[in-house]
Amino acid sequence: MALTLNEIASGDEKSVICGTIMRTLPNWFGNEAAIAGYARDVRDMPFFAAFVDAGEAIVFDYGDAIGFAALKIHNEYTAEVCVMGVLQSYHRQGVGKMLIERCVEECRRAGRLFLTVKTLDESSGSRSYAKTRLFYHAMGFRPLEVFPLYWDADNPCLLMAMYLG
Repeated sequence: MALTLNEIASGDEKSVICGTIMRTLPNWFGNEAAIAGYARDVRDMPFFAAFVDAGEAIVFDYGDAIGFAALKIHNEYTAEVCVMGVLQSYHRQGVGKMLIERCVEECRRAGRLFLTVKTLDESSGSRSYAKTRLFYHAMGFRPLEVFPLYWDADNPCLLMAMYLG
């Protein structure tokens, strides 16, 4: 399967892609208020979307996105994968890897030294997030600290980071 990765400029398109894909992933994003918040917040972030490439010179419609990642720029040294999602039927096919590699490329181009991500800690017992943590570890992220109440008591936050230097 050939994939194409595009940077999305339109805030409206970012919001639709984010909300649409997140709503297909209830094992990861089951809170509608959180989904709406992410869909609003990504409008002003660097945002990358993955599409299946039909092998022709075509214009991709944002409704065809199969995955996305949004970067939150914290400061001159650090950015965060603020939110990321890949349609479940495309898991384990290189889409997430491509998205993280594009985030890393963006950070290095800007001279940033760290890329972080927040995810659900293993103490939550979530099988879906166990796979997520394994993915981030394979991409080079390492656990830094757990914040038990960052989101709420049922969703302990694990902060992971990747050194880009």
